[in-house]
This record gives sequence, structure tokens and C-alpha cells, in this order.
Amino acid sequence: MKFIGIIPARYASTRFPAKPLAKLGGKMVIERVYNQVKTVFDDVVVATDDERIEQAVRSFGGNVVMTSVNHRSGTDRCYEALQKVGEDKFDVVVNIQGDEPFIQKEQLETICNCFSDSSIDIATLVKPFSADSGFEALENVNSPKVVVNTRMEAMYFSRSIIPFMRGKDKNEWLKGHTYYKHIGLYAYRSSVLKEITKLPQSSLEIVESLEQLRWLENGYRIKVGITNVETIGIDTPEDLEKAEQYLKSHTI
Repeated sequence: MKFIGIIPARYASTRFPAKPLAKLGGKMVIERVYNQVKTVFDDVVVATDDERIEQAVRSFGGNVVMTSVNHRSGTDRCYEALQKVGEDKFDVVVNIQGDEPFIQKEQLETICNCFSDSSIDIATLVKPFSADSGFEALENVNSPKVVVNTRMEAMYFSRSIIPFMRGKDKNEWLKGHTYYKHIGLYAYRSSVLKEITKLPQSSLEIVESLEQLRWLENGYRIKVGITNVETIGIDTPEDLEKAEQYLKSHTI
């Protein structure tokens, strides 16, 4: 089975314009992401809509393809990139966010291993909330929760806390049940990626603003792998500062 890692990277960002080109420990964020994943897959490519990012990726010897500025999601951008590199060459596409410079090899291997089950269409990762995370972390709407079945397949994703723990004080919820935090890393069989990019937005997706609900509503099976690694995504300049501090105390 052949895997390709595709890293969507846009220049425009409301909260942090030019984020992929920002320097972190002397290297561009997009370069750090690329270096973290390039040894795991058969091929890796950055999918961008901006010539400045294209030039930057080429400057450090990375593979890059130009894609449309009109894509509404990283999933759509990934499929265009796959078409350009040859969708018949790879069995599985792994979509790596371009603002995750600390993503770990073990996380990527975990998501790839989900496809040992031939019935699985899509895979993603979760991290259990620890008992000492605190209720504030659990109720954070920017940290979607996932409910899984006994086969570790996703049943539902929500910005709300699911499941609701009836009859217990909220400060006891994390001690009484394992809640899963969604990690925004996806992998798709190439044929499935082609299919899901053609689906119209679904009602649940629109309500929750979570793209993966469209796939569930249309019957796709999403395998969930577990990671205990907490990565640092960079959404704002403040996140970049935190990442700099993290880098000083860790060897990446």
C-alpha cells in the first residue's frame, strides 16, 4: 500500500497572514512540517495557492504543487494536488495541516495503520482528555469531541461535550468517562477522497461547522486512532511565541 502526505498551505489567514512562512527556531513553519513528515511516506507534497509559498518550499528542496485559490477546505485542496501528482499512484492520502510543526512520526504511523482494515474509508486521530484537564478544556468549542463505537470507529463529532454525564457534578465528568479530543489529522483512500469532494454540504456539517460530519452522514466509515502526544498548532502569532518556547526545551 502506497501513502502520500499532502500538506495544504494557504498564505491568506484572518488571524495570522503568511503563517506558513513565519520563522520558528530559524526555519519556516512549513519547512518544519515538511521535515517532520517526509521520512514517513512514499512521497510528500505541499499544496498551495500562493507563489510565495511555492518559492519557499522549492528553496528548501521540497515538492510543491499550485492549486486553486477557490477551495473551501484542505480536503478539496488535497484532491486537486493528488490529481496533479497522479491519483492512480497512491492508495491513501494523508492530509497534514501546514501549521503543525511538531507532528510526530508515531502519530502518522498510527493513522496509516488504520488502513490495515480494508473496510475503512477514512481515518483520523483522537487524544483522551486527561482527568486533570479541567472542565474548561472539555467544554472548549474549538476542541471538538468524538464518540466512538467498540470498533474504534467514529459515531459522531461535536463541539459540545458528548456524551452528557447525567447525575454527576461537571467537575467529576473527566474522572467518570474517557472523553476524546479530536486531532485534525485525516487520511483517506484515494478513491474515497475523490468521492467526498463531490458531496454537497450536509445539515450536521453546517450546524456544527465540522466537515467530517458530511462524511458520516453519507455513510463513510471513519477509523479512529489514539495518540497521547499533544501537538502545538499555530493559529496566531501568540501560538508562534509559545512554539518558540517549546522548541527551546525540546529537540525537534
